[in-house]
Amino acid sequence: MTLPDFRAWVFSLKVLSAGLLALYISMWAGLTRPYWALATVYITSQAFDGATQSKALYRAVGTAVGAAAAVAILPNVVNSPELAVLAIALWVAVCLYISMLDRTARSYTAMLAGYTVALIGFPAVDDPAGIFDAAVSRTEEITLGILCAALVSGLVLPRSAAPVFAVQLGAWLKSARAWTREVLRREPRAVMDTRAGRLRLASDAIALEALAAQLPREATSLPVSEQALALLRQHMLMLLPLLTSVSDRLKAIEGTDAAATLQPILDDVADWFQADTAAPEDAAILLARLDAFEHSLREGDLWRDLLVAGLVVRLRELVNLKQDIRHLRANIETGGLLAAPCAFEYTAKAREVRHRDHMMAVFSAFGAFIAIVMVCAVWIATGWQDGSAAAMLASVACCFFATQDDPVPAMIGFATAAILGVTGALFHQFALMPRAISFEMVALALAPGLIFSGLLMTNPATAAIGLGTAVNGAMALAIQDHYSADFPAFANSGLALVAGVWIATASIAVFRSLDSGWATKRLHAQNRASLVLAASGRGSESGLELAALMLDRVSLMATRLSKQPPDKSALSATLLREVRIGINIVELRRVRRQVSKPARLAINHTLAEVARHVRSGDDEPSAALLESIDAALAVSVREPETSATQHATLGLAGIRRALFPAAPDPRLIRVDNAVAA
Repeated sequence: MTLPDFRAWVFSLKVLSAGLLALYISMWAGLTRPYWALATVYITSQAFDGATQSKALYRAVGTAVGAAAAVAILPNVVNSPELAVLAIALWVAVCLYISMLDRTARSYTAMLAGYTVALIGFPAVDDPAGIFDAAVSRTEEITLGILCAALVSGLVLPRSAAPVFAVQLGAWLKSARAWTREVLRREPRAVMDTRAGRLRLASDAIALEALAAQLPREATSLPVSEQALALLRQHMLMLLPLLTSVSDRLKAIEGTDAAATLQPILDDVADWFQADTAAPEDAAILLARLDAFEHSLREGDLWRDLLVAGLVVRLRELVNLKQDIRHLRANIETGGLLAAPCAFEYTAKAREVRHRDHMMAVFSAFGAFIAIVMVCAVWIATGWQDGSAAAMLASVACCFFATQDDPVPAMIGFATAAILGVTGALFHQFALMPRAISFEMVALALAPGLIFSGLLMTNPATAAIGLGTAVNGAMALAIQDHYSADFPAFANSGLALVAGVWIATASIAVFRSLDSGWATKRLHAQNRASLVLAASGRGSESGLELAALMLDRVSLMATRLSKQPPDKSALSATLLREVRIGINIVELRRVRRQVSKPARLAINHTLAEVARHVRSGDDEPSAALLESIDAALAVSVREPETSATQHATLGLAGIRRALFPAAPDPRLIRVDNAVAA
């Protein structure tokens, strides 16, 4: 473990200042539980100003919604504690489900709306008459903590995510350029290294998205177009299937005259990719050379000609995509609205496409519901005086770590931190606080422990422990505007805090803990289900929208696959191949009504065979599928030369290469009006 650096100390001292400010104002205002304002500061504060600001806004809205829901729900079940518990647990579960479907900062609105009802409702089970006052007080305390965290974060040495984003984007582009050079120049490289590189590029795109989402909300940085950020992410992901498609075509034509003729252009494209900056005219020259490239369809093998035609199309798209990435990067660095349209225009239509994992959301909601009910069952069965505190902490813990495949390790860290927090509160309550006769002395007594917690929060490996120590310590200490100490009451409350988190952790371990390998298989199965829908004539009508959805899932799988043994990472090649199949499937659906009836029937039969293969789950496609594709190709190349027949022929060729890369070349007969893709 490395020692905290300067940034870590700054963050910890800023959070301490915000927390003490919230505590002072809440005590001055006479709020009933000022320690909630202190705890909220630590829950809200993030390393970067943009993340803190966005969390602050959505948390404030969520708190208000949760308070209103508590006032609306609790009076209707006031006569039955059991019904009250079920109603609160169900509300938390539903809100958590909604939150899990949104992978942006907006998700905090639903999450806060959920566990705010638990924070207000569980203590009110024994005092239902005071529900409205409790709702108002909790809203004031939590909102005050949110505002203080946002204020200090934005005014005192605000840290922008922009420099970190720029460095990580530069590293991503460097890796992408290296992969592009290896593909275009056919440079040898270890297969496993290539697969690992693909995984890194996909998972790093998601990490960059998390940083990019903070930039528009930073008061200290240039105004950044959210449209440019969304387009950049989608372009970055689309680079992966394009490069694999180019690599596949180059491998297929290796050693032919066409490969030798194309190599000078490939070398120039590779050189152009290596430059960090390049004039738009350079891209235009490359595109003009690709447009002017002619490979006679009347000499040589027709199948090879189709592969070359497909390669040229993909190279055009690759140049446009890279030019757009440069343009978008410059726009983000200089700020302002996105002025010029993208050359790779189709991506713009799919920039908001995201995977929503309803089953994972249901699992998380169900796990939280069961955990809360189990804690409340212990509370009701034992007549525990402070059982409401256990139920509150269980609700918070279940929501905090719901996005993880297996939240148990993080929850164990949080539960261990609860013990540390209560132990520290015990020392403060009975050793230091009796001597603190002013707020300044209270602040001095709290500072060492809170600074230490803040330092732990800056390290991802110890963040849960730092957060848990600060939050649980503040709640156990229960600071008021006057000192009062009752050891039995403190012990009972502290035990409730610790027990609530540990019972919730045990429940989540039984009912919610999932293996990352299982989650990866589910995402892969959902991608294959999307292929079946597309091949069956349902689902998205846009190939880029389907690709965007599938690539989003690939990026989610990449983070999980990168943590598995190298042999497991071989799945990455399959994932990108399936994305290419999906794009070609939707292109075939798009143009099949514009070709002749025989060609349309052949394409429909091929799509049905593809759907049957994907639905079966077999790794190896059948000979019947290969025959169907070849038959459709034989009909398609005899069609009159139109844009629709060109797209149909290239789409069929792309599916054949993706499914049968090692199959013998098909025998296609030339006619006078053959497709000249």
